[in-house]
Amino acid sequence: MNQQLAHKQRLLPRVRRAVIKIGSSILSTDAGINRVRLRALAEEICGVHQRGIELVVVSSGAVAAGMARLGMKERPKTMPQRQAAAAVGQIDLMALYLESFATFARQVAQILLTHDDLADRSRYLNARHTIETLIAAGVIPVANENDTVVIDELRNFGDNDNLSALIAGLVEADILVLLSDVAGVYTQNPRTHANAQLIDVIEDVARATSAVVTDGHGPLGTGGMASKIAAAQKAARAGIPTVIADGMRSGVLPAVFDVRQTTGTLILPEGDRLARRKHWIAYTLKPSGTVVVDQGAFEAITQRGRSLLPKGLKEVQGKFSSGECVRCVDPGGREFARGLVNYSAAELEKIKGTHSARIESVLGYTLADEVIHRNDLVLTGK
Repeated sequence: MNQQLAHKQRLLPRVRRAVIKIGSSILSTDAGINRVRLRALAEEICGVHQRGIELVVVSSGAVAAGMARLGMKERPKTMPQRQAAAAVGQIDLMALYLESFATFARQVAQILLTHDDLADRSRYLNARHTIETLIAAGVIPVANENDTVVIDELRNFGDNDNLSALIAGLVEADILVLLSDVAGVYTQNPRTHANAQLIDVIEDVARATSAVVTDGHGPLGTGGMASKIAAAQKAARAGIPTVIADGMRSGVLPAVFDVRQTTGTLILPEGDRLARRKHWIAYTLKPSGTVVVDQGAFEAITQRGRSLLPKGLKEVQGKFSSGECVRCVDPGGREFARGLVNYSAAELEKIKGTHSARIESVLGYTLADEVIHRNDLVLTGK
């Protein structure tokens, strides 16, 4: 059996959530956005969504769309010009996404992010909660770099490749798909070497990088294969596999998600995502506080793999913010787990012992139904 097919048959049945990145070179023409290609990709994306796979789309193209609107023949060289083009083009880009996805009875939402949004813990969590809420409502978020207000990302972010990897980690995706204007990763640059060979599977992306990467990009994009490999490395470290495939090929997404077809280059992750995350929680993070649970919550967590709900919370010790690591102890004061809390210590003091349905009436808002979700909770065995 083909090596890629063997890995896909192991990985794809576990895919419940995916991030799909669409590059500028796929959507852009000298006349603006390629409407025909966007509609075709919308149909394929909706087909994947119809199968029950939750999706986040990361789309480039705002600057290129704005260039056409403003009559620019060449990519703007100054930062204000690029930001102006992005501001004009983002409107056109999202209008076309709305129109294309409405054809297939799907709703989309615009998410504009900067690197700072994902570096700041509070903003990181706010972004995650927003995207999770949209996904739960059946909406497909379409994310893009907030090009109109940032500088470093326009220069260095790599045509949203890096952003897509960060979002894949943010939403705990099971796979990252990077749609490029080439068929995948080659042994050499296929545009300059006729004997370049497509690589089906990369098992160790860090070790393979120097042998396969040649950088470069077209007039409408800022990303090259180097930025895609860098994004795949970030995803791999989070335990997320990546597929780099030809976004100009009709039927590319059905092929990516089909265990019977090979397409592009599959880059394998560094271990199991959930296992790596729980190891990080248990052994890397320093607890910022302690939560004491009742016997019912203790048994639900340790025996049935449940999340910690506010109803089972008895006491809150220490001062900590949302997203920090805390110790979980049983009624006798013995630590049995550690996890990342969805609420601060002050917020937990207000909602402890209450049902999840009453969180909003107590706090005035709801960030999550759980104090600690089971995916953010690891038994320590102490």
